[in-house]
Amino acid sequence: MSDLLKQFRNQIDAIDDQILELVNARAKLAREIGHVKQSGNQKDDGVIYRPEREAQILRRLQGQNTGPLANEAVNNIFRAVMSNCRALEKELAIAFLGPLGTYSEEAALKQFGEGRTAVVCGTIDEVFRTVLAGQADYGVVPVENSTEGAVGLTLDLLMGTPLKICGEVTLPVHHCLLSGQSDLSNISHVFSHGQSLSQCHEWLNKNLPLAQREPVTSNARAAQMIHELVAKDGTFAAAIASKRAAELFKLNILAENIEDDTKNTTRFLVLGAHDVAPSGKDKTSLVMSAQNKPGAVLQLLEPLSRHGVSMTKFESRPSKQTLWDYVFFVDIEGHQQEAAIMAALDEIAKQASFLKVLGSYPVAIV
Repeated sequence: MSDLLKQFRNQIDAIDDQILELVNARAKLAREIGHVKQSGNQKDDGVIYRPEREAQILRRLQGQNTGPLANEAVNNIFRAVMSNCRALEKELAIAFLGPLGTYSEEAALKQFGEGRTAVVCGTIDEVFRTVLAGQADYGVVPVENSTEGAVGLTLDLLMGTPLKICGEVTLPVHHCLLSGQSDLSNISHVFSHGQSLSQCHEWLNKNLPLAQREPVTSNARAAQMIHELVAKDGTFAAAIASKRAAELFKLNILAENIEDDTKNTTRFLVLGAHDVAPSGKDKTSLVMSAQNKPGAVLQLLEPLSRHGVSMTKFESRPSKQTLWDYVFFVDIEGHQQEAAIMAALDEIAKQASFLKVLGSYPVAIV
């Protein structure tokens, strides 16, 4: 080993010692905060997970980051620090659509880190029920994809739940073709979630035009099925799923990034039982319906424009109450505690036949 290399490694060791000391100092403070919350002497509701506070920390660190680490790497490092410090107060239980290896699990990991207990659910409905029953502290559910659009079931369930949206996660989705085979030409069947099959439609047409496409409940379930088939007697089938699913189910990656749109992104919502305080850069989600009269939808949205509130999403869904009756899911910039939004919502409530604020929460950290 050269003297210069040894010198650099000694410097790294010294810095690592400092990092360890500082991280433990942070952890001690986090534990003290937990004791203060439990004492009941402060005006605090005892909520452990504060998405607004974590968003403020990450934004501040991104603003101070001069590299060479990218902001995404900084986010990953400090998410891990915050997650493990939070676990000293309580290890949160997070429900998501399973099995392990789904993009929903990746979204939960991105938002909450490793310092949490995974509660694997079989359906999106079950995620809602699990959080409502107190069997999980929070749930993570997909709500829309940049290619395929809204997840209708999630929107329908948001209509009737008392749960609040506490956060959002955006996850770039990169699909892989997984199999026990090592030769692409041997593949005769492809299993995956229906949306993923659609997102890889052109790649499949070009590379596996004769393979039969089989939709299943999730990509991870597809990978699990291939693993089970391989364990029995081998298979000529493949699954479209994530790299993590390949690791979990010990499958070969025959091809990576097979999605037709390289910018393919899925947005997830974090559901919980409490409201979230303003973070400084927030989003508010609403669902509402208009009265049955000419110009009703325009009148419903006009207060947003007049009060300078920017609308970032407008999605219509059948109300499932009356034939040809619709509700509108709307995202706006800002927090419901801001004066302009409060004024706009007050006016909308007078115009709407139905209005529900689904939650205000920090804009996703990317």
